Amino acid sequence: MPITIDPAEVEFTAIRAQGAGGQNVNKVSNAVHLRFAIHASRLPDAVKERLLALSDQRITTEGVVVIKAQTSRSLEQNKAQALERLQALVDSVATLPKARKATQPTFGSKQRRLEGKATRSTVKQLRGRVRGLD
Repeated sequence: MPITIDPAEVEFTAIRAQGAGGQNVNKVSNAVHLRFAIHASRLPDAVKERLLALSDQRITTEGVVVIKAQTSRSLEQNKAQALERLQALVDSVATLPKARKATQPTFGSKQRRLEGKATRSTVKQLRGRVRGLD
């Protein structure tokens, strides 16, 4: 069951976008800052811990996710895009990573490694000075 984020736990702030856009960018606040407090959310504790353990620059030291969306000229589209990016971030830590099982190298791989070492050794021995032609 995928974890969905409650929109009531998300705080949106409309800001002015950066970059090109002519006069429109200077007078309309269409970019969005999304703020999501991890500690205050209703996410499962395990997901909260994994989110806080991420070394992501969008997560502050206080445990608040800050996402800025400004690609669209529409405030609603920027809100939707910011929510999608937050959902993708939560989904990335929602599933537990598979535990790695330690394995032994196979007999064949050991043999191939030793054959490669022997071949390399002979090549290096043949680089020496030629003896016995006196």
